[in-house]
Amino acid sequence: MNRNELNAVFQLLKIAAEQGYVDAQYNLGVCYYNGEGAKQDYNEAFRWFKAAAEQGDADAQFNLGICYAKGEGVRQDYNEAFRWFKAAAEQDYAPAQFSLGICYSNGQGVQQDYKEAFRWFKAAAEQGLPEAQYSLGVCYANGYGVKQDYNEAFRWYKAAAEQGDTYAQYRLGYCYSNGKGVRQDYNEAFRWYKAAAEQGHNLAQSDLGFCYFFGKGVRQDYKEAFRWFKAAAEQGYANSQFCIGSCYENGLGVIQNYNEAYYWYLISYRNGYTDAEQDVK
Repeated sequence: MNRNELNAVFQLLKIAAEQGYVDAQYNLGVCYYNGEGAKQDYNEAFRWFKAAAEQGDADAQFNLGICYAKGEGVRQDYNEAFRWFKAAAEQDYAPAQFSLGICYSNGQGVQQDYKEAFRWFKAAAEQGLPEAQYSLGVCYANGYGVKQDYNEAFRWYKAAAEQGDTYAQYRLGYCYSNGKGVRQDYNEAFRWYKAAAEQGHNLAQSDLGFCYFFGKGVRQDYKEAFRWFKAAAEQGYANSQFCIGSCYENGLGVIQNYNEAYYWYLISYRNGYTDAEQDVK
């Protein structure tokens, strides 16, 4: 829609919202929140989400929880965020179920409780929400709120990874690389590391670099290894910064350059990679 059409829709929503129509109240809140048809105004967004939430609208209850959690249009209040996430979650609203799981996992607005976190992650995961599927995988992998089970962790990482979740793609690559919950398969590890790396995940970029460096799951290629180490290094990952230094020092995948090697060793050391200490003295 063009600007005039958005403005017209906004005016109609405002009229309906002021007459108490819950869908209009929620959608008016969305307009204010996103600045669609009106100037962005978190205070007004909060006002209309609250109006719709109090009428039982799950979308509005969830968004009201977000406002409280982020302090948008209202003073930040994790207790209120928890309250409204719970209201929407109990209506089987998957994003709210996931957010409620986060609250229980982090102890935000409620006492920390991994079993409850697991419960709500599972409810949302079974509705197909990828971030919940990933979080459920983390619970199974680490025994948070449930008995540790790498097979189940792998299952849920895979479900989320296939929907494009970056973190799950990285974890799935790790599972394949280390034989956690699945038979070790370097080809599959490479595939999933690459998927996550291309979405900017720094640990995946580093591990993809190692795949190329050692020829695991792909033909050995020092230039590609250097490329991916550098991608992770530029995001501040100290391990990869050290690897870049080593590549420069030994001329692996790049023209040998001792000045560049020293630079990357120093950056790595300053970022906490203690193995670089001997290379900067």
